[in-house]
Amino acid sequence: MNMIKRMSPHPGLRVLVTAGASGIGAAIARGFLEAEAKVLICDIDDGALQCFARHHREVAVVKADISDEAQVDALLETTARKLGGLDVLINNAGIAGPTGAIDELSVEDIRRTLDIDLMGQFLVVRRAAPLLRASEAGSIINISSVAGRLGYALRTPYSAAKWGIVGLTQSLAKEMGPDGVRVNAILPGVVRGARIESVIRERATASGVAYEEMEAQYLSNISLRRMVEPEDVAAMALFLASPGGANISGQAISVCGNVENL
Repeated sequence: MNMIKRMSPHPGLRVLVTAGASGIGAAIARGFLEAEAKVLICDIDDGALQCFARHHREVAVVKADISDEAQVDALLETTARKLGGLDVLINNAGIAGPTGAIDELSVEDIRRTLDIDLMGQFLVVRRAAPLLRASEAGSIINISSVAGRLGYALRTPYSAAKWGIVGLTQSLAKEMGPDGVRVNAILPGVVRGARIESVIRERATASGVAYEEMEAQYLSNISLRRMVEPEDVAAMALFLASPGGANISGQAISVCGNVENL
């Protein structure tokens, strides 16, 4: 196999992408489609799911809340039935969570963030594990964040969950490695899109500054002084699922332009 082919996933991989109808998840799903994979996406947003399906008719779509155990069970049953198994899990679903000082946050908001961002990944991988062990190319790619390697003032529930994903990743890499399953985490930085615009706006409000000033602060903390594109994250996911990534496991890989501080 030549080097260029080693950098691309094998055609026919069976791929599940959670929260795959928009943002990073959609970019990853499109990337695997270009690599001739069989792709199933889930999302909680029915409108986004239907929009994605209209543009990509070859994709199977399922509406599912990954923080709900029964819905996750049904999702993995559907995945096994429609794809005939599973080779690659992209554990992507998550929310931004609340912005504010720790003593100002509601327990409900804290719990919801942890339930979706961390417990949701546990629920999905718990049901996906038997399918991945049966694969000859099993790979789990958990989407964390640079907030999973840096503290993040005013975003403590989100950061705690993303640090937890790194711990989940490294533990699963040890647990499932003997079965031939590789487990890695991608830590995106400031990714261009509607979510980061909302995060910057909320942090600007909490800090009492203009949106433009807060956006400039975010960019000043990135060595390359620019945001990441969703396709940058997708490219890393495709590489990790390729023969070139065959001996990469247990790693937390930042795709962030070198975020120095949050």
